[in-house]
Amino acid sequence: MNSGRCAVPAGVSVEGPASAAGGVIQRTLTDVLAIAEMEVRKLRHDPTELLTRAVQPVLWLLIFGQAFSRVRAFDTGGVAYQAFMTPGILSQSVMFIAIFFGISIIWEKDMGVLQKFLAMPIPRVALVLGKALAAGVRALSQAAIVFLLAALIGVPLRWHPVDLLSAAGVAILGAVTFATLSMIIAALVKTRERFMGIGQLLTMPLFFASNALYPVSIMPDWLRVVAAVNPLSYMVDFLRGALVTGQLANWPLDVGVLLAACVAFTIIATYLYPQVVA
Repeated sequence: MNSGRCAVPAGVSVEGPASAAGGVIQRTLTDVLAIAEMEVRKLRHDPTELLTRAVQPVLWLLIFGQAFSRVRAFDTGGVAYQAFMTPGILSQSVMFIAIFFGISIIWEKDMGVLQKFLAMPIPRVALVLGKALAAGVRALSQAAIVFLLAALIGVPLRWHPVDLLSAAGVAILGAVTFATLSMIIAALVKTRERFMGIGQLLTMPLFFASNALYPVSIMPDWLRVVAAVNPLSYMVDFLRGALVTGQLANWPLDVGVLLAACVAFTIIATYLYPQVVA
């Protein structure tokens, strides 16, 4: 008796929209991790970059931090100034690594490598996120350097594993956010010289127009507005709560702003990425 159901030939699978979407997401994630692994492999072949990147946080913590801690210029909420500024220096280091990551895109274009990437059957978003995730891995190495230095000079941080893991996660998120912004700049300027100029033009205002070195309460009103839209301020706020004060009441806002900025920059970078070679 015919039940009204069509027979499915053997060996043919039936996938609904949900399973098909899940397959696309899984393949995209696989591509993201493959691109990230390839980028991280470059770092393994040239570890001297980690040493050169470590110079800046060492100078900030050892020289600026110790000197400025003797100046009672503003209220840090009862926190020692070196502890107050350590999350800011960590955020700065992460941002500096990520914001100049786009120069590798221009280098790959000049060497003809980028054209080969774009010819591969990989979603553009996977290329963007894979490279940005590699910047996040580099940010972890920078975080390890800052943590080691803070421990050596006796900065009173919270060393609980949960706090350190949450700080590492937000550092990766911040690195991905600024790396995608860097790719947008690389797609627009297309030359290494212009990229370096714009990168240097952005990093200092982003750093000093944030709460990395001083509390927002001492800023003039116009600078508070800038700090409120600066993604770096929210990364610093989360890291300071996780590593110094233990107050994470604002963590949904901090993570939410970073995620929103990351998604927006990723969408724009994905759209502009093929135009790097144009």
